[in-house]
Amino acid sequence: MATQRLTKHNAAMVRLGVHTAETLGADALLLLLDGATDWKRVRDTADSKLTLIVAVDSESDLEGAAEAGLKPLALNKEKAPLLERLQHALLEAAADELIRPNGEVVTVYSGFQQGRFDSISHMQLDERMRRLSVRDLQRLESSVPLKTLKAVVDLAVQIGREGREGKPVGAMFVVGDTRRVIEHAKDSGADPFRGYNKKHRNLMDPRVSEDAKEISQLDGAFVITPDGFIERSRQMLEVAHEDLQMSKGLGARHWAGAAITRKTKAVSVVVSQSTGTVRLYQNGDLVMRIEPMDKAVKWQEFNYDPPPTGAE
Repeated sequence: MATQRLTKHNAAMVRLGVHTAETLGADALLLLLDGATDWKRVRDTADSKLTLIVAVDSESDLEGAAEAGLKPLALNKEKAPLLERLQHALLEAAADELIRPNGEVVTVYSGFQQGRFDSISHMQLDERMRRLSVRDLQRLESSVPLKTLKAVVDLAVQIGREGREGKPVGAMFVVGDTRRVIEHAKDSGADPFRGYNKKHRNLMDPRVSEDAKEISQLDGAFVITPDGFIERSRQMLEVAHEDLQMSKGLGARHWAGAAITRKTKAVSVVVSQSTGTVRLYQNGDLVMRIEPMDKAVKWQEFNYDPPPTGAE
C-alpha cells in the first residue's frame, strides 16, 4: 500500500487550499495524493464545511477515508501523467455528483516532487468539461456503461498525447449499439482483430490496448461493444451528415463520428490527428472535449545559420 505522510508542510498546504477555496467561493477542495494517509487528521486539518475530495490511484489506499468524513475517489491511474490524473479525478467527481459541472474546484497536488504538496490550482469546470454535465454522464451510462466509456476515453487521450513512433495519429472509436453500427460500416482493409477469441479483444486488457494503439495508425474506426470488447477495427462508416452542424476545420473523421451517433445510440470518441484533441459525440452533438495538455515534448536539433560575412 502506497502512503503519503501528512507532514507539517503538507498540512500547511491543505490549510492554504481550504483558505483559497473559501476565499474564491469554490464548491470543493480536491486533494490528489500519491497514497494513503491519516484521513482523520486530513479532515481535522482542513477544519472546513467544504466538500473535501481525496483522490488516490488504488481503492485499498482509501480505507478509512469515507469514515473520516471525506469523499474518496479511486483513479487507477498510477502511471498516467499528472494532468490526466487531475482530469480523471474531475470526471469521477462530477459522475458521483460531488461537484457541479459548472462549478469551481481548488486542487492541491504534488506537481514537482512525489509525496510533497507543492501546487494549488483553481479550476473552473465549465472550461475543463465544456458541455459535459452530470445529467450527460448519466445519459451516456444508460446506453454505454461508464466503465467502458472511461476505458475508451483513456485510450484515446493516450493516442492523442503520444501519437505513434513520434508521429501524430488520429483515431475513432464507436462504442455501443454495436449491431446497428455495423450495419453502417464496411472494412477498409484487413481487420487485425477479426477471428480472435473474445478474451483477446478485451479493451480493459493493457495488452489489447497497446495493440489498438498500433492499429490506430491504419485507416478506419474501432467498433466497441458496450462491455468493452473490440468487435471490429479498420471500419469505414457510411452515414449521411448533411443535417449536422460542426465546427469549422474538423475533418471527415469527426463528421463520420458525429453522424454515426445520429443514426444509432452509440457514442463516438474521436482523436484529432492535427491537435491530439479528443471529442465525444452523442446524438450527433459534441458532449465533451479533452485537450492534450500533457503532450510530450519533442526535442529537436537547434539549427543556426550564421549571417553572411561582412553583415552588420
